[in-house]
Amino acid sequence: MTPVPPPAVELSADQARRIALRAQGFLGAPDRRAGVPGVLRHLGAVQLDTISVLARSHELIPYARLGAVGRRTVEEAYWSGGRSFEYWSHAACILPVEEWPHFAFRRRAYRSRPHWHHDLPDGAYDTVIKQLRTEGPLTATELGGAKNGGEWWDWSASKVAVERALMFGEVVCTERRGWKRVYNLAERAIPDAVLHDDLSDTECRRRLVALAGKSLGVGTRSDIADYHRLKGEEFDAVVADSGLVPVVVEGWTKPAWADPEALAKEPRGRHRTTLLSPFDSLIWERARTERIFDFTHRLEAYVPKQKRIHGYFAMPLLAGGKLQGRVDPAREGTTLVARQASLAGPKAVAPMAEALVEAAGWVGCTDIRVDRVDAPELRDPLRTEIGRALQRAYR
Repeated sequence: MTPVPPPAVELSADQARRIALRAQGFLGAPDRRAGVPGVLRHLGAVQLDTISVLARSHELIPYARLGAVGRRTVEEAYWSGGRSFEYWSHAACILPVEEWPHFAFRRRAYRSRPHWHHDLPDGAYDTVIKQLRTEGPLTATELGGAKNGGEWWDWSASKVAVERALMFGEVVCTERRGWKRVYNLAERAIPDAVLHDDLSDTECRRRLVALAGKSLGVGTRSDIADYHRLKGEEFDAVVADSGLVPVVVEGWTKPAWADPEALAKEPRGRHRTTLLSPFDSLIWERARTERIFDFTHRLEAYVPKQKRIHGYFAMPLLAGGKLQGRVDPAREGTTLVARQASLAGPKAVAPMAEALVEAAGWVGCTDIRVDRVDAPELRDPLRTEIGRALQRAYR
């Protein structure tokens, strides 16, 4: 007789939201003793991006969870001590070094790839490897230059070679210097304890699904698979062995799974009030953000200026465990400029002021200017509340 599977755990929409917030480090006391390395291990992946408004996105991620941790401290935590490496996960991401074995399936896939967008002259790959062996670690510039002089994709042979070696896993980036990748041989930079590719493709994916489920707390098939850019069928093949628990979430139309540890204890504690990078893993997947927070958010940096609704780099406001608005920030000297603020209502005024003042202090600004508020009647209350918050901050 075929055994009957146990009924799926039922969660309310509110429970799922709070589980997600706790899993992402926004509910409960922040783990300041573990610091930035703890945030990285907890999330499993921190996305990199070239845009810098208040700061680069990988700096904003620990700031949002820990508060005004020093920006130099953030960089040193990522790039010193062999704690992390950069690779293709959700996108280009900083990853804990212990996750190196989990991406063996992706490195193998790159090695067997039948074609590439860039041709590589004979001997160029071996030349780069030899140069890194004798002179490394090196940037692409130090390897002979990154470009041929054309458009941004017109890479030099040495840049093509070293990027291919990076994808193959023979070379690794464990540091950025002035935003340039610093390349090193993996055998030199990755600890022996994790420097291997002997995990099967299935085991790599199983581990990544389990880790993504833990980092998200609860999620659908697409939520969990997308965390490390797995395909839906890859998720399907391993989820039964991942340790994740099937759940039914109120209002969710698709099946979901949860980390069993997330279900073991009711999420409680203080909610963080902060501004979020659009590349924050709490909100980087739009469908999930809409489902959990009833909040539609789109990065408009790549949208023509005349078609933008909320601004170039609008940062959502997280307060009370909900997304209560957004602001498009800029900096002019020591003034943080809110080029456009959108608020869910009067109750969002005080949290927005608090978040702006904290962000200003973090990046070395001493004043805040509000240019536009989508609800004109909230503009003066927001300015007044910011003034009060600044007085408290610099009392």
